[in-house]
Amino acid sequence: MADYESLHRQCRTLESLFDTKLTAYSRLASTITRNQDDIEAGSRERWKDVEGEVEDLLEKLRETNDELLALSNNPDTPPSQSMSRAIQRHGEVYQDYAKELLRTKTNVQHALDKVNLLSGVRNDIEAYKSSAADSLLAERGRIDSSHSMTDQVLDQAYETRAEFSRQSTSLASINTRMTGVISTIPGINNLLSMIKSRRRRDSIILGILIGGCLLLLISYMSR
Repeated sequence: MADYESLHRQCRTLESLFDTKLTAYSRLASTITRNQDDIEAGSRERWKDVEGEVEDLLEKLRETNDELLALSNNPDTPPSQSMSRAIQRHGEVYQDYAKELLRTKTNVQHALDKVNLLSGVRNDIEAYKSSAADSLLAERGRIDSSHSMTDQVLDQAYETRAEFSRQSTSLASINTRMTGVISTIPGINNLLSMIKSRRRRDSIILGILIGGCLLLLISYMSR
């Protein structure tokens, strides 16, 4: 009977430890469900450790229950009615704990899936915002570059117009000075007129000579 008493005490100790750890694990699961940022702040490792401890305790409780069941089936040492009820009760407690752990782990997994989904959505939104901001900055850069080029073209146009104005003023000044010089030299207008008349007379004489030569050439060829 010493074996039964030892296993019975071990079962009660494991059940108490398991209940405490399962309560802590359930609280962490509730924390993840209520505050999804908590898992991102570092609670992932904490609840993972607690989950591992709870699973280890449940496994030890199963082994102890298996030993109690094997002891109750030993024909050499048949258990009393109270012992059988206690062994049956330990088995029922184990089954309840296993179901509760499975339910809690499912809740935790659902909470994690939700957190991961929301985190992915947030990352997509941040990536979209970053991409949109980059596009806006690039577009603004292109607009600024276009404005800069427009300003350069306008500056060149203004400079060209100013240069034309300066050249026009300079040519007008030269023309004025030339007119003044010509008007100050006595007889220069008559000289220019004589030069033009002589050139015109030379052109007429040259034309007459060329015409005469052509007539002589035609007369010679027609013989």
